Amino acid sequence: MMISRWKSEEIARALANSPAVAILGPRQVGKTTLALEIAENYPSVYLDLQSEQDRIKLSDPAFYLRQHSDKLVVFDEIHRTPNLFDALRGLIDEGRRAGQGAGKFLMLGSASMDLLRQSGESLAGRIAYVELQPLDLLEVGSPYLGQLWFRGGYPDAYLAADNAASDRWRQDFIRTYLERDIPDLGPRIPADRLRRLWTMLAHLQGGLLNTATLARNLDVDHKTASKYIDLLVDLLLVRRLAPWHANLGKRLVKSPKLYLRDTGILHTLLQIPSLEALVGHPKLGDSWEGFVIENVAARLKGLARPYFYRTAAGAEIDLILDFGSEIWAVEIKRNPTPRLSKGFHQACADLNPARQIVVHGGDEVWRLADGTEALPLSTLMTELSG
Repeated sequence: MMISRWKSEEIARALANSPAVAILGPRQVGKTTLALEIAENYPSVYLDLQSEQDRIKLSDPAFYLRQHSDKLVVFDEIHRTPNLFDALRGLIDEGRRAGQGAGKFLMLGSASMDLLRQSGESLAGRIAYVELQPLDLLEVGSPYLGQLWFRGGYPDAYLAADNAASDRWRQDFIRTYLERDIPDLGPRIPADRLRRLWTMLAHLQGGLLNTATLARNLDVDHKTASKYIDLLVDLLLVRRLAPWHANLGKRLVKSPKLYLRDTGILHTLLQIPSLEALVGHPKLGDSWEGFVIENVAARLKGLARPYFYRTAAGAEIDLILDFGSEIWAVEIKRNPTPRLSKGFHQACADLNPARQIVVHGGDEVWRLADGTEALPLSTLMTELSG
């Protein structure tokens, strides 16, 4: 089963306007499949930089790539060859002088911060970035919300024959990251310690980050624990949702909230075997909250930044969408007939948002007595997609 990825249009536009485009995303999210589909529309060359044969071709990158100056060159696992960026800069500048200003290189990378730093230093002004997230609700369709929420959005996990096969894939995904991918990227972190942290973060889903507590439980210092969390954030496996600040004269929570970005991985780490078991699990609400936040964030397209809001007095909004000129307050409830808390109303009185929205688990749209819009997740995503 093939699922059309909506980011393909964004990538095609970026290639039409930029010499180099980097697709960022975690392992197994579908970057290679999407890149190969896009490359079918161009004369192209594909290089897998995990392959020794393809790395040998780039022993003299300028010599090899000049032979393909009229093609789109796709580099898979580009972060494995950081020395390549300096050569690409010279080739891009040569191409510009020859009137070939766009659509020369398509790069795929799994480690976002490393790739941004490496490419940014050499390719400033010459590269565009597109993040490819796991499958979202609009890509699979609202009838499959339950399957997507429980199994997560990695294509192989979502499309597995059954829940058991999906869970085996997710267990292998976690093991591969811990035993191969992270060591290959450089950090020498004991796999058992990082797995413990990953599992702790699963139990912390939707909670405030307390690095000191995590450090004590891992038997490491505060700085080391922060470095481990930074790594999982950089690998696009964990979201650190920042608190929204305003000069309101109130004591605001300053710690970020943490979410595992894929709920399928979350459910595997929590050992939840089925959607039915999830419904009776203590992390049900936090799982749904993370699922909604990831799906909404995937559709923001840089037009808004996501935050949360909480005061020491208990006023709270699950998700703030800051568009610059205005903010939207988004409460997240799984119940298809949600009731809003006193804390949400207090927070809206503090912030005076342009819109008050509650995203629920049903499929109907209506307004609450206070004017808050009750929307299904797909409706809000469609609106944000424009």
